[in-house]
Amino acid sequence: MTEFDPAGHRMVPEQRWFEDFVLGERFVLPGRTQTSAVFAAFQTASGDTHPIHYDVEYCRARAMPNLLAHGFQTLIHTAPGAGLFPFMVEESLVGFLEQSSRFLKPVYADDTLYPALEVTELVAGRSTGVVTLRSTVFNQRREQVLEGMQKFLIRRRPAGS
Repeated sequence: MTEFDPAGHRMVPEQRWFEDFVLGERFVLPGRTQTSAVFAAFQTASGDTHPIHYDVEYCRARAMPNLLAHGFQTLIHTAPGAGLFPFMVEESLVGFLEQSSRFLKPVYADDTLYPALEVTELVAGRSTGVVTLRSTVFNQRREQVLEGMQKFLIRRRPAGS
């Protein structure tokens, strides 16, 4: 019987470095339906109390079919930690540098969102590199509701490994 080593207890055993990423590589994140619980959790976390996000009758009086999700509520579904990316770079990740996003269509309660990240740019430095990921979110009607970008500083592979 081998002795247990917590360092080997990883979601993704083989770590990746800047050089291991390729343009066009995709990281699919789990799809999630925007339930009333998701709306309530976002309200609690954000402190946003505008009725457009939490009062269905207010929304219907303004010709909306249901509660309107806050843009940031849609954006949070692109968090890389929902997928494998951060587990692949546990040893090489230096930091999250930047993000931007555009909200293209409304998201309502009961919509299901399908986020993904795609490598669109690799800028090498001496000891690190910047990996740029395009973020997208589609709904169940195949409409793109968000597009954006995230940048991460990733270490280059150490010499001799």
